[in-house]
Amino acid sequence: MQTMGESERRRLAVLAGHQGDEAAARSLLADPEPTVRAAALGALARMARATPGDVTQALSDRDPAVRRRACEAAVRGAVDVDLRYVLDDPDPAVVEAAAWALGEKEEGTVELARVATEHSDPLCREAAVAALGAIGDPLGLPAILAATHDRPAIRRRAVIALAAFEGPEVDEALARAAGDRDWQVRQAAEDLSDG
Repeated sequence: MQTMGESERRRLAVLAGHQGDEAAARSLLADPEPTVRAAALGALARMARATPGDVTQALSDRDPAVRRRACEAAVRGAVDVDLRYVLDDPDPAVVEAAAWALGEKEEGTVELARVATEHSDPLCREAAVAALGAIGDPLGLPAILAATHDRPAIRRRAVIALAAFEGPEVDEALARAAGDRDWQVRQAAEDLSDG
């Protein structure tokens, strides 16, 4: 397969996932091109044939696109791997994907709260806040409340995340958000108050 070009090998990997050809997908997991490796892992996840070893290996891939795909594969293929350490990845897009995956798997509240309050990248903080809202663990509430003071997109996400919680601190945060200077934050607070 090495005589084929990258796009042809990537196409083969994608087709393998749609045709249930596990052998073809596996043969491309070690391809020299990251787009092909990512497509092969995605194909295995589509077939629900990705193993914890496949995902774990991809999580340590040198290319961030493959690491992002590994986070998606862990959810899509229902692969039982620990993704919490991936929140320390140097690539913000990988951290964002890991936060989403942890929210889907309803795991990692403590680690997500750290990302939501301490990460330098706003998209990572926003993804962590969304994941905390999806999980709904009371341990994540302080980080969500803190996020109601962050940038507008993060404040909006925090208000939406508050839907999973009740209590006077939640009511206070929603009341404050109803008067936020950003119209999307105000709208999110209004939508929650009406519901």
